[in-house]
Amino acid sequence: MQFGIFSVGDVTTDPTTGRTPSEAERISAMTQYALKAEEVGLDVFATGEHHNPPFVVSSPTTHLGFIAAQTEKLLLSTSTTLITTNDPVKIAEDYAFLQHLSGGRVDLMMGRGNTGPVYPWFGKDIRDGIKLAVENYHLLRKLWREPVVNWQGQFRTPLQGYTSTPAPLDGTPPFVWHGSIRSTEIAEQAAYYGDGFFHNHIFWNKEHTEQMVRLYRQRFEFYGHGAADQAYVGLGGQAFMASTEAEAKRVFRPYFDNAPVYGHGPSLEDFSQMTPLTVGTPEQVIERTLGFADYVGDYQRQMFLMDHAGLPTSLVLEQIEMLGTEVVPVLRTEFERRRPAHVPSDPPTHASLVAAGPDAPHHLVEPARARVEELQAEQAAQVGA
Repeated sequence: MQFGIFSVGDVTTDPTTGRTPSEAERISAMTQYALKAEEVGLDVFATGEHHNPPFVVSSPTTHLGFIAAQTEKLLLSTSTTLITTNDPVKIAEDYAFLQHLSGGRVDLMMGRGNTGPVYPWFGKDIRDGIKLAVENYHLLRKLWREPVVNWQGQFRTPLQGYTSTPAPLDGTPPFVWHGSIRSTEIAEQAAYYGDGFFHNHIFWNKEHTEQMVRLYRQRFEFYGHGAADQAYVGLGGQAFMASTEAEAKRVFRPYFDNAPVYGHGPSLEDFSQMTPLTVGTPEQVIERTLGFADYVGDYQRQMFLMDHAGLPTSLVLEQIEMLGTEVVPVLRTEFERRRPAHVPSDPPTHASLVAAGPDAPHHLVEPARARVEELQAEQAAQVGA
């Protein structure tokens, strides 16, 4: 099972000191977190993508390429890549280039983005969000899988005889996750292509998360990619730790109370009860996280948000240290103890996809097309009868 951290790259004033880090300091801190993640044995670092204040993460591939040059094992990912406002031609180029730079240590998560004003900045309409996500991702798959692309759609100029460069490393496109909090269409999209589905799992109750993951699993099986419990699921998580629960709450409370996202809303205690946020000891984080599999099933990737709400760099580094040395080793053992033999421990990686060979379903633009056509033929036969 893969474990890691993700960042949204917010620049937030520390409520305990009144100091706001500069953008340069925030970028440097995120880099330090990625390097710390590898040092303490975590598997993945993922960066968000935003194009508006107070965020600094406007160029994920630039940052991930810089991190790749300073790491050896860390898998580099996103949380998320905006499939709606980015041109899929540029996504295809940028992430294939990052594949080559990093030796294949790349996957990425597609998302629509939840900041309305960003859409018109890139010439898009938020009301087309779902349609953009569907059309742009299908084009991206073609760009990564067909040497010459002829294409026409609704939201960008046609392509005629176009070849994306560089081609994916070893002729093998990166594995893709689709991230969604509430859009069932995105869960359906992930299932159709046999891709991974990532549920942020930070702001919603477990019943909602369970419902979204169940839908994805059911449709993954429907499209013929494997049994429902073999589908590739990732979850977000949120934690703050100290030697005692009281100390963890004492330190974290001012950050929670003033956080731009949920500050001045529910109390820390209420929010911790309603969502997976865990503020306590490493043992409490372990117990809470292990419980996620009770309602989503055995899954393959667990990511934690550790650096937000103005938390100082030194404190975040301490949290990553505890996560990697005290929490994750136990989680690895216990999650694998309960996992059935037929359920994959890890999501696909570059190495596993290359080993599967060029005829594997991953290399098809629409691996479920044959299944859909078969179902359509069956329905037509039934109607004819």
